[in-house]
Amino acid sequence: MSALLDSLATGFDGDGARRAMLDAALRDGLPGPRSEAWKYTPLRALERRRFDTGAAAPAVDPAVLAGIPAPRLVFVNGRHDQALSDLSALPAGVSLATGAADAADEGGRFQRSDAVFARLALALAEDGLTLEVAAGARPDSPVHLVFVGAPQGDRELAWHLRHAIRLGDGAQLRMVEHHLSAGAHRHLDNALLALELGEGASLQHARIQAGADGASSFLRTGATLAAAAHYARVDLELGGALSRHELDVRLVGAGARLAANGVLLAGGRRHLDTRLGIEHLARDTSCALLWRGIGTGRGRAVFHGGITIHAGADGTDARLSNKNLLLSEGAEIDTQPVLVIHADEVQAAHGATVGRLDEDALFYLRSRGLPAAEARTLLTAAFAREPLAAVEGAGDALEAHLDRALAALAAP
Repeated sequence: MSALLDSLATGFDGDGARRAMLDAALRDGLPGPRSEAWKYTPLRALERRRFDTGAAAPAVDPAVLAGIPAPRLVFVNGRHDQALSDLSALPAGVSLATGAADAADEGGRFQRSDAVFARLALALAEDGLTLEVAAGARPDSPVHLVFVGAPQGDRELAWHLRHAIRLGDGAQLRMVEHHLSAGAHRHLDNALLALELGEGASLQHARIQAGADGASSFLRTGATLAAAAHYARVDLELGGALSRHELDVRLVGAGARLAANGVLLAGGRRHLDTRLGIEHLARDTSCALLWRGIGTGRGRAVFHGGITIHAGADGTDARLSNKNLLLSEGAEIDTQPVLVIHADEVQAAHGATVGRLDEDALFYLRSRGLPAAEARTLLTAAFAREPLAAVEGAGDALEAHLDRALAALAAP
């Protein structure tokens, strides 16, 4: 058994389904380079590390939450922080509770041997949230979910969370998911998020991952969309040492629509891995996936965009674009667009590119008096901004986060 799994299992006292999930994770171990789903994200260094669990969360300076309004629910080092949370402005029709949520295993995904972190979250999660929006409710203000990693002496901690978000028929919600750092640390966070959108429901979802430079993060988001539901999201992957997000979306109702965009900013020695698994299971569904990757320093960005159009899903319109910039010789970008079609009468397209900044555009900006570094940052920001428009009303805030991250990379 690896040191990682041994340390995570220490002190476990669950039984039943939780015990079975932990036993399966320990039996199969961490996936290696022969696993197709993990071959671009090696876990050799992580599996040799040991983490503490069960520590009380430290106090965090409220200034870390500057600019994040209520209603907000805050977790620090995997534990709900009541003092930093503020639900006083929670809109009518929206309920929010803490505690590890139930997690359905759609399609038996957690039974695969490479689903080790999902299994660990099912077995070990002690906290999380459940957010529900009543049928027909349409709150005006967004709900903010905040996850803060904070240093705790010289301890390296691990925590696991399970979340559930459910929108009733005809409900609407705007949600912003913040992953922040309150100081340097090397913790590991692991989470499952289950989303259910009822018939005609609409969710606008922005996620900003800006964890500490030494942190490791694993997240699986599984969403199910009923008939005529609309799910729009933008992911900004800006921080952490190792971050992997698996986004699985099942369009099970006729006319369901998905727009899932994102930006991977892999600088320094950062390793960012995003894996999309989109399944069209009903007629007249659509997905539009627009992703941008940027590699600089010795960073590495990994992107897998998988779309499956099942038999009977006629009328599907599925589109994926993944464009990437390499800004240094030491950076690496791996991209895998995959399109599998089992239905007739569909429209589908996918493509991926990896290149460098346009030298002519750089020359033009330099000729107008811009310094080289500023010109490169300007062109890089323009390249990365297009995906940010998927979530209504969040573009300016997302641009601000992106611009700060790019400026930090460009700083001497």
